[in-house]
Amino acid sequence: MNWYDLARGLHILAVIAWMAGLLFLPQLYAYDAEQAEKAEPLKSEMRTLLRLWQARLMKIILQPAMGLSLIFGLWLIHLDVQMRGAAFLAEPWMVAKLIGVVLLLAWHIYLTAERKKVLAGTSVRTSKFWRMTNEVPFVLAIVMVLSVTTEWTL
Repeated sequence: MNWYDLARGLHILAVIAWMAGLLFLPQLYAYDAEQAEKAEPLKSEMRTLLRLWQARLMKIILQPAMGLSLIFGLWLIHLDVQMRGAAFLAEPWMVAKLIGVVLLLAWHIYLTAERKKVLAGTSVRTSKFWRMTNEVPFVLAIVMVLSVTTEWTL
């Protein structure tokens, strides 16, 4: 069995799930923020439903996918170090990828912290903010994927 290909495939699948969650959760926050402006009877029902979706997305998709992405990514690094040595970790393409991973983790942590504020009713973020920042993970993914697939150098 080719362990590297297995690790790479599992990593890609986990990242796809993680990215889906990172792209969808801000949309749910935007809808939640919009409900704050609506009439009371529908507001509480819809917000309850939105918060249930947020909880499920975090618990069932986001958290496990993030963990698996990191585990399979570390496995890939381990296999790469065995095949070509640790010097590749200092290559510009890998540095860009690792910076992207750190930024995605930071965004994930921010979304998690913001969820606590949403639940407590203390979030000051508007639906416009969430719609404007919704593509942050995708922009990072573009940089990371292109840096890895082209292995660009300075």
